[in-house]
Amino acid sequence: MSHRTISAPDEPTSPIMRTSLVLGGLFGAAGVMLMAASAHVDTTGLVGTAAEMLLFHAPAFLAISALAQVRRIPFLAVGLVLLTIGLALFCGDLLFRAFLDQRLFPMSAPTGGMMLILGWVALVLSALRVRAR
Repeated sequence: MSHRTISAPDEPTSPIMRTSLVLGGLFGAAGVMLMAASAHVDTTGLVGTAAEMLLFHAPAFLAISALAQVRRIPFLAVGLVLLTIGLALFCGDLLFRAFLDQRLFPMSAPTGGMMLILGWVALVLSALRVRAR
């Protein structure tokens, strides 16, 4: 029976990797909790939409995390920031409307949605600029 040892990676952990992994986990957990809330307490349908947005984007954060550790990618951090702020604004506005019957602030959901789109565009630009670590 041979024993294999797993060596620690030579590269230090990327701050983007750690941040994105934490955000992906938080967004995934929040999405599951909001899905449960939408089934039991929501009459507007907005909580379910917020939950879906969080759950759809959580795997993207995990992918960003993995990519940040193995490659140096110029626009990856920009995409991470835009997606994070976009989700917070979009979902935050939907949840404010569902639970408090008021808006986060005027145009917060459309602003968040536009930031999500720009975040995905930043990821496309990242794909065009990948270089070795």
